[in-house]
Amino acid sequence: MNDRHVFQIDGSDSEAFLQGLITNDIQKLDQGLMYAALLTPQGKLIADFFLSRLKNAILIDVAACFADTLFARLQMYKLRSDVNISKTDLRVKRGTGPCPKHAVADCRHPALGWRQFGSTTATDDDGTDWDDIRVTHLIPESGIELTEDTYILEAGFEALNGVDFKKGCYVGQEVTARMHHKTDLRKGLRRVKVRGKAPVGTSIIADGKTVGTLYSQSRSFGIAHLRFQHIASNMVASEAVVNIVENDEV
Repeated sequence: MNDRHVFQIDGSDSEAFLQGLITNDIQKLDQGLMYAALLTPQGKLIADFFLSRLKNAILIDVAACFADTLFARLQMYKLRSDVNISKTDLRVKRGTGPCPKHAVADCRHPALGWRQFGSTTATDDDGTDWDDIRVTHLIPESGIELTEDTYILEAGFEALNGVDFKKGCYVGQEVTARMHHKTDLRKGLRRVKVRGKAPVGTSIIADGKTVGTLYSQSRSFGIAHLRFQHIASNMVASEAVVNIVENDEV
């Protein structure tokens, strides 16, 4: 997983600092790995990441595509707080077999196995088909389904244990809470059946109108972001025919 960066945050104000920024409750770190995001004030995604404790510090495991932006934004927010944010040379290893010593379970879904932070000589992966697991369980990926245009509830963050609606305020909290409490989502990720070929990012068309976008694919299934009221039985994406997957389809 060379596409991950690991930051270390320490200092007496580090937990309070993060608690006021991220979508999840920092107290959950006592239970193990935690998934969360940093949002813009308008509620859109800046970065999604994992947090874990390391002695008196907190590690942040983030995709390379979001790493520079996240690091800069955290530095901007810390102001005069007693918070130190540093880059590390730690690597992320993951797998789906027995959980090794010092590894932590992926908190998003049991099928995602475990994650472990180690030296630069560590083997990064165990050969698992992660795209197939993600598509099967509708789990978005940084830089693919998760972009700067993403609203996290449309990406299923509640089901992925990535947002806490009982914690105090954080950046983007007002928009996220309003979407959760006062409205039915009109758009979001859905698992689809794909017959034919279509590149990641292909527009999905129904009755001559764009109704969504097709993203990750594995076997004959995929993840799509769709406008729910326009879902139809005759959707196409480039040369592929796209249909909503029924709950019992694997």
